[in-house]
Amino acid sequence: MLRILLPVALCATLLAAPVLAQTSATGGTAGSAAAGGTSASSVGTGGTSTGADGRTGSSLATGGAAAGDKAKSRSHANETGQGLNGQSKAMAHDGGTFSKSQTKTKVRDGEAVESRTRTMSHEPGEKPVKSTSTTGR
Repeated sequence: MLRILLPVALCATLLAAPVLAQTSATGGTAGSAAAGGTSASSVGTGGTSTGADGRTGSSLATGGAAAGDKAKSRSHANETGQGLNGQSKAMAHDGGTFSKSQTKTKVRDGEAVESRTRTMSHEPGEKPVKSTSTTGR
């Protein structure tokens, strides 16, 4: 009889033990614009996770590219006290014709990922074409 009660008591103790929750979040946005002989694209993505041991890990990647006359792009990421921030911009223009794309991404450690991409292209005499993509807001 003692053999049966001991495993049951052990199971009851294990079931009553607190369970630490694991949390995670991922997200990102991307976009591209083109007009005439110009094009621009940008992307941002991130993730954060908190394990059962309470430790948090986060990552962020961002980048952009442009093609055409007078094309340029730049990206940067930095760590804040609460997570990671990143931004990418890309633009190309040929006279009055241009394309541009910008992505901003924010990872809040153990909580959420927010990202927004805005694009715009324009040819003289035409209405600008604009687009916005967001996640995590």
